[in-house]
Amino acid sequence: MANDELRIPLQTPTTSQIIGPSSFLTKGSSSFLKACFNGTNAFLGIGLLTVPYALSSGGWLSLILFFLITIMTFYTCILLKRCLEVDPSITSYHDIAERAFGKNGRIIAMIITNSELYLVDVGLLILEGENLHKLFPEFMIKLGDLTVDGRQLFILITALIIFPSMLLIDLSLLSYVSATGVFSCLIILFSIFCVGLFNGVGFHEKGRLLNVKSLPTAVSLYIVCFAGHSIIPSIYTSMQKTYQFNKVLLFSFIVTALTYVAAAMVCYRMYGDNVESQITLNLPTSKVFSEVAIYTILLMPITRYALILTLVATAIEGGISEKYKNKRSVRSMIRVGLLISTVIVACVFPYYESLMAIVGSIFVVSASFLLPCLCYLKISSDSRCGWNCEEMRIVGISVFGILAGVLGTYSSVSDLVT
Repeated sequence: MANDELRIPLQTPTTSQIIGPSSFLTKGSSSFLKACFNGTNAFLGIGLLTVPYALSSGGWLSLILFFLITIMTFYTCILLKRCLEVDPSITSYHDIAERAFGKNGRIIAMIITNSELYLVDVGLLILEGENLHKLFPEFMIKLGDLTVDGRQLFILITALIIFPSMLLIDLSLLSYVSATGVFSCLIILFSIFCVGLFNGVGFHEKGRLLNVKSLPTAVSLYIVCFAGHSIIPSIYTSMQKTYQFNKVLLFSFIVTALTYVAAAMVCYRMYGDNVESQITLNLPTSKVFSEVAIYTILLMPITRYALILTLVATAIEGGISEKYKNKRSVRSMIRVGLLISTVIVACVFPYYESLMAIVGSIFVVSASFLLPCLCYLKISSDSRCGWNCEEMRIVGISVFGILAGVLGTYSSVSDLVT
């Protein structure tokens, strides 16, 4: 595989969002406010649906770990920035991995980020199927003795709706729609709060202080909330004044963390230990505010699926020969094949919370904890003289990531088996 083939794609979107069209991230064009928007949009997304379930799994004291994860992922973003400052030719997450560990590092980074994106698309299909099934619980098809469940049917219908967009080359319109993710999350949060305030649900549940048994699952889902590191280099290089980047990160993380905590606390007070894997599954369908939240959620897969999977398809195209990679028929076959495979996985593996926990404990831990730490240690090794406090912090973050990954994966797999 040629070196230039390994450089596709240079900009990889996050599991939380696709933050917008490429024009949003033109080098040196972003103002401070636009960078703050892009940074917040990189982290604030579908984690909003699972963070209440994470809190109900871990209990109130698990919020301490949430804030600890917020601090650690903020710090690993700073490490990525320092890697970018070493060499101006480094412009992407994959470039950093290649600078640290050569072509093998770049390949590993691409496998991690693209696997993460692929599984997020599977999650979007599951999300759509479960929420549509909540709205239309009686919908199913019987063919003789064979009964096709409504969830699976809605996944297939969603795939058919998405299919035309998979054949498009220019997805800029969907990019602009997807870039409204921050506002969508705020609408969902406001609607859920109104359900509790005006629709008779109330905020009376006390919840548990701590649930040690489910704590690994809670931590994995908290980690998913900050799965935005692969886009950080693009945001940095797009800024007019890169010296303001730390302030951009601080703003983005504060807004993201407060939004997630507000959603988790409101929903946990509303439903306690009965919080579903997606908070929208708890909402009464006959209420206006519930419908606003649910229909806003239903737009996510439609607007983001093709954008996310196109990046995975582009990475695959980078590995085939020049003779075929630019043929439209080959590109269409790759995209359709990916669409079909995600539908199959979503139908066979319809457990949204377990899927997101696995994504968090394996892929987000790797991309947001381990790789930034390892790349920084490698790139800065020539300028270091012995161990200091910074190296100890980095090692501590790496150890936390490894423990969270191992325990989270074990817990998620155990939940599936049992």
